[in-house]
Amino acid sequence: MLPFRPARGRTRGRARVLAAAFLAALLGTLLPALPAAPAQAAARTVAGGRLDWGIKSSFQSYVTGPIAHGSWSLNGGAATVGDSRFRFHSATGSYDPDSGALTAGFSGGVHFTGHRRPDGSYELDLTISRPRVAVADGRGTLFADMTSKEKGTGRVTTAARVPLATLGLDGVDTRGGGTPIALTNVPAKLTAQGARAFAGYYTAGTRLDPVSLSADVRAGAAPGPTPAPSRDGTEGGDARQGAFTDAAVDWGVRRTFREYVTGDIAHGRWQLSDGAQDGGALFRFPRGKGTYDAERGTLNADFTGRIRFTGQNLDLTLAAVSVTVRDGRGTLAADVTTGGTTARGTPLATFEAKRLTPENGLVKLTEAPARLTADGAEAFGGLYRAGTDMDPVSLAVAVDKKAALPALPDLGTDPKSATADGEQARQDAPEQTAPERAASASSGSGRTVILLVAAGALVAVAAFLVLRARRRTTPTAPPQD
Repeated sequence: MLPFRPARGRTRGRARVLAAAFLAALLGTLLPALPAAPAQAAARTVAGGRLDWGIKSSFQSYVTGPIAHGSWSLNGGAATVGDSRFRFHSATGSYDPDSGALTAGFSGGVHFTGHRRPDGSYELDLTISRPRVAVADGRGTLFADMTSKEKGTGRVTTAARVPLATLGLDGVDTRGGGTPIALTNVPAKLTAQGARAFAGYYTAGTRLDPVSLSADVRAGAAPGPTPAPSRDGTEGGDARQGAFTDAAVDWGVRRTFREYVTGDIAHGRWQLSDGAQDGGALFRFPRGKGTYDAERGTLNADFTGRIRFTGQNLDLTLAAVSVTVRDGRGTLAADVTTGGTTARGTPLATFEAKRLTPENGLVKLTEAPARLTADGAEAFGGLYRAGTDMDPVSLAVAVDKKAALPALPDLGTDPKSATADGEQARQDAPEQTAPERAASASSGSGRTVILLVAAGALVAVAAFLVLRARRRTTPTAPPQD
């Protein structure tokens, strides 16, 4: 009878299974220590924000100085802020937090004129509008729509999205930021294309004023346009008379007054409360209620909102704003508080208000020229005389429930106070500095090395087990026939 000999294949198979099981168990204890692969951040949309840029302050001085004897004006809701800066509004675009790529287009424009000719035209005639900033791969460009009259020839050219300036972004990391994304005092230089569009007043490479911007970002697709109200006209039931409960009046008071408040003389500011809104070039007094009669052409409306202007030798509050329209003429009034005394219902400005006819469910008056009243001149402490041109008045009254009031210029979140998950925008408080990223990468590499060493040790252990199993089961004598 032959002695029993274990089958070699079966024994070796058991050894391999044992080694594999041991290896899998030990690897399972090590793998959780490894960091999970970071999930790719979703692309985000830009919705709201502002861009502050003086273009070139010396150019402003030249235009309004004793040589050009010119001026500048704003359009499209652009405003002024601080010292010699223009504010463009309502940013839209996209942002990729992984790569840091950012595109943000803004609304509004500024029109420069100077060197007036005998025929009333201007030798200097330049409009810069709708600036757009694009950031990618650590480089930035500011584009703008340009209309200019070439110096010397007078040839007028118009071009959209001209690459006007390059932006110096050395050391700025736009990746992974929260909201708002903010860039402050970024150096700018005129491009060759920008120099041509600038009517030849400057050469390529000329330093322009620094650029500051703030853009709100949010996840998801960009919001679609607000559906237009149905064209009911006078046949669809628009209210021809009666009460209304949704209206707004927009008024910037006076641009030079705002500049005086925040400038080097008053060193002041303004504060909004009770629902008042800041649209950059204007203030909105919302939630208007009142009555309207289309046949008589009359309107009475009371609005909410309060604005307090403070500064050196200045403390002026406007509240309880109201608008009345009679015989094609409108009056804007408010409760005015100065020196602790309040004059209620003070008529501040008058404006033309003809043909207040509903259209698309709205009674609208857009940028009606306004003049200061005698009572208004007294309310402003004699800063301006009666009859002085004030900022225009815009009025919107919803006489149909389906109608939506015009949107206010969107300045976005104030980057000085906004945080996202406790963090400022990436540029002000980087989520991770370059040394920290390097340390993180080194740490990850170290864990990888540890894993490889451990895996090598496990392979060695498995090989030992297999060899040991072979020694125990292999017969010392040759097999017999």
